[in-house]
Amino acid sequence: MRAKRPLPIVVRRAPGRPKEARVQLAHGVRRAALGRGGLKVLKREGDGATPIGSLPVRGVLYRADRLARPRTALPLRAIGPRDGWCDDPADRNYNRLVRLPYGRSAETMMRGDALYDLVLVLGYNDRTRVRGRGSAIFAHLARPGYTPTDGCIAFSREDMAAVLAQVRKGSAFLVIP
Repeated sequence: MRAKRPLPIVVRRAPGRPKEARVQLAHGVRRAALGRGGLKVLKREGDGATPIGSLPVRGVLYRADRLARPRTALPLRAIGPRDGWCDDPADRNYNRLVRLPYGRSAETMMRGDALYDLVLVLGYNDRTRVRGRGSAIFAHLARPGYTPTDGCIAFSREDMAAVLAQVRKGSAFLVIP
């Protein structure tokens, strides 16, 4: 007997709210913040847009100093103070996890706020990487009031737990307008 294919996590723009989404999980609809640039098919580095399309879940990052080790079958990695994500399109490590300090532009993964305490790394512009097409598209924790992200999909801690409970190998976010 073949294993069932995981249900996609469907992300749709909330009616009348271009920077907010309603996300369909197996057991209900959840609220999420989207990028300040709304949804775009042709995303570019720095535009703040959330890319439209299928975004496979590549793995999970978490703050071990703030959270217990998440239960998941996905690749899992605790982040530390030397972890960053390269967002320099001219660098050979563009859109990859790097060690800080890094000689080029890189976002710090171990933030002072809680946004990256739990992160799902989404497969966008990572196989093959195209310079300037966008980097660091994650599902992460939301700011109070679900203020817009820089292009990611952000959930409350409770809703992120529900997302994490659903994802498994082969899971993907399906972002549709």
